[in-house]
Amino acid sequence: MRLASLAMYASPPPLAEATAALWNFLSGALRRAGLDDVPGTLNASVRYNEAWTDPALLLAQTCGFPYVKQLRGKVRLVATPVYDHPGCGGPFKCSFIVVGEDSGARSLEDLRGTRAAINEPFSNSGVNLFRAAIAPLARNGRFFSSVIETGGHRNSIAAIAAGKADVAAIDCVTYGNVLRFDPQSLTGVRILAETVKGPGLPLVTRADASDEEVSLLSQVLQQAITEPSLAPVRDVLALKDFVLLSDADYEGLAELEREAQRLGYPLIA
Repeated sequence: MRLASLAMYASPPPLAEATAALWNFLSGALRRAGLDDVPGTLNASVRYNEAWTDPALLLAQTCGFPYVKQLRGKVRLVATPVYDHPGCGGPFKCSFIVVGEDSGARSLEDLRGTRAAINEPFSNSGVNLFRAAIAPLARNGRFFSSVIETGGHRNSIAAIAAGKADVAAIDCVTYGNVLRFDPQSLTGVRILAETVKGPGLPLVTRADASDEEVSLLSQVLQQAITEPSLAPVRDVLALKDFVLLSDADYEGLAELEREAQRLGYPLIA
């Protein structure tokens, strides 16, 4: 059986339910088109990043920075979702740099010497875009007094709300989802600034997938955008479209890292 995993925007709970409904439509359309071994449900037993390189991968969503750093040549790009959230521009999106509601910071410079939270080291939204914003301000490779790794954007928000960290960069899609479905989690947190935009989280399949299979995946994704019965699902997911970006589009994320390195700020520190 092939593997399907769409775990990147799976919380709060309404998102998981809508994602499951989206896959139910996609899997049915793929089977009707003649593709074999299509799973009827998403695989929740394989960790999201392990799914990316599974030899049975049919479809998964990855992050743009792991794509350029680790996955090029190991997966094929299928499509990039277009979300209808503040901070999104077509398939491109920013991160919101958030601080405590009572923080005195009014600019990025005011964050010097504060405590930063990151979700995980290879995150584009939580690290790469964040680093690009801070790099011009760093001195001798440092800017913050300390950095903690939380394991997720929602954990980073919670760390700020609990006073365990002062600042984090939160994917604008995640922020928009939390604002809609779990707004109390944002109590005590405010947006200070936006990062530059970069290409969003692409849907990928395994490297040896045929052109016909990639084309079919793209076609059924477009069907999901126009299918009237999926309108409530698209609304919950804030999903407007799927577009195909090139490898060159994602290369811009690697360039952000290289520019930070040229500025002497290779890591959030």
